[in-house]
Amino acid sequence: MSSSFAEDLQLALGQRPRSISPKYFYDEIGSALFEQICDLPEYYPTRTELGLLQAHAAEMAECIGPQAQLLEYGAGALQKVRCLLDRLEAPHSFVPIDISGAHLLSACGQLQAAYPTLQINPLVADFSRPHSLPQGSGKGPRVGFFPGSSIGNFTPLEALAFLKMAAFELRGGGLLIGIDLIKDPAILHAAYNDSAGVTAAFNLNLLARARRELGADIARDGFVHSAFYNSALQRIEMHLMSLKRQTLRIAERVYEIDAGETLHTENSHKYSVVGFQSLAAQAGFSPGASWTDPREWFSLLWLQAPA
Repeated sequence: MSSSFAEDLQLALGQRPRSISPKYFYDEIGSALFEQICDLPEYYPTRTELGLLQAHAAEMAECIGPQAQLLEYGAGALQKVRCLLDRLEAPHSFVPIDISGAHLLSACGQLQAAYPTLQINPLVADFSRPHSLPQGSGKGPRVGFFPGSSIGNFTPLEALAFLKMAAFELRGGGLLIGIDLIKDPAILHAAYNDSAGVTAAFNLNLLARARRELGADIARDGFVHSAFYNSALQRIEMHLMSLKRQTLRIAERVYEIDAGETLHTENSHKYSVVGFQSLAAQAGFSPGASWTDPREWFSLLWLQAPA
């Protein structure tokens, strides 16, 4: 992973505008920080989605069907999937997919203790790229679970590419996916600029990771967290903004960055239900049931995969 991180970070710093995939947030420290973010009072998506799962898991399990092989994309701490596992009828197996290997294996150990008869096959991989999946039973469907509105980290074109890949590997089954809905920008600003500074630490950990893993010479006080709503593109953008003109060194390469210049680290696109269903239809999915909280802040959608 370090070599890929080094290559992508060097590419990001050498281009204009500077941008890197948010997947590099999720080393062991970054994954732990994200779990803290999910518990913050300002960060509504986790609580809202969990409430929907708790209220409607039986209906969602009915969409999934019996003897399913359940895949979770970007699995993380494996807390939300428990709502589904408690309701699924005789699931064949569970395949959590995540790029953070140590964090995933630790979460799988805890899940196995809670569900001792469940077959768990963790897959350490970048879920957005093609990956080899374990064999299903052949008796039930293969179904994807993609909670947390992580689809919003992709640009619409990247989201479409992911959905096309998912439609192929889930053919005959379906996808249960969480999306963050378009809402008051003030609510979004607070969610990504929490008063405790955890999101800032999460963002800045990308540079700390570069220092730890790559030996990068990057000043610890040279950058600050910047997050704002881009209304034209309907997305939150996260950046690391340089506070001064400075020189960064990674291996033998040197990069000059002026005060105010940024490294774009994450997008979080917001959707309407109809808009996302339309995007999924372009990938071959058919829209099914949807569940939205009373404030209309978040939604879980069932998408039927092509046969």
